[in-house]
Amino acid sequence: MRDQEERWPVEASASIYKGRVIGLRADTLRMPDGQTAVREVVEHPGAVSVIALDEEDRVLVVRQYRHPVGHRLWEPPAGLLDVPGENPLHAAQRELYEEGHHRASDWRVLVDLFTSPGTTEEAIRIYLARGLTEVPDGERYVGQHEEADMTIAWVPFEELVRLILAGELHNPTLVAGVLALAAARAGDGVEALRPADAPWPQCPF
Repeated sequence: MRDQEERWPVEASASIYKGRVIGLRADTLRMPDGQTAVREVVEHPGAVSVIALDEEDRVLVVRQYRHPVGHRLWEPPAGLLDVPGENPLHAAQRELYEEGHHRASDWRVLVDLFTSPGTTEEAIRIYLARGLTEVPDGERYVGQHEEADMTIAWVPFEELVRLILAGELHNPTLVAGVLALAAARAGDGVEALRPADAPWPQCPF
């Protein structure tokens, strides 16, 4: 069983909005029954996220304000695929350095997902990073805007699982990444995860 790429005919497409990060367009689709219907699509460059796991089985998380939902959320380091020519693994390594102040020697793919396929084309790849080393103070990235006052914490993995299932944590990449890691451990093990450079046809680069 696998998801299958399929494109229904687009009779017309109109751009509604173009912003700094996202766009909005209206596609008129030809349905299988011959009728047409308009579907609004949020255009998005895609993103990556990192579940960084240390030798004490703790996960690095950052606390960031998210204006659309009016919350400060605990999240893994993450970011947009908005640097021309940068592949997803390099983007994930950059985000771990910038937001988490760490580098990692072991990278694997945890899970790929569409965030909300009914409304946006956004695809996210979540990586597992191990073999962590801290970036010295003088080499750290200085964040701006929402990143300027981010808090970093190390949380035991099993505690994150408990908090997610208790409904206390809501960031989708944290939920998907942590539960994917729990499933990997309960299944074939972390070593059986896909390599960091595994193909990602849903978000070509």
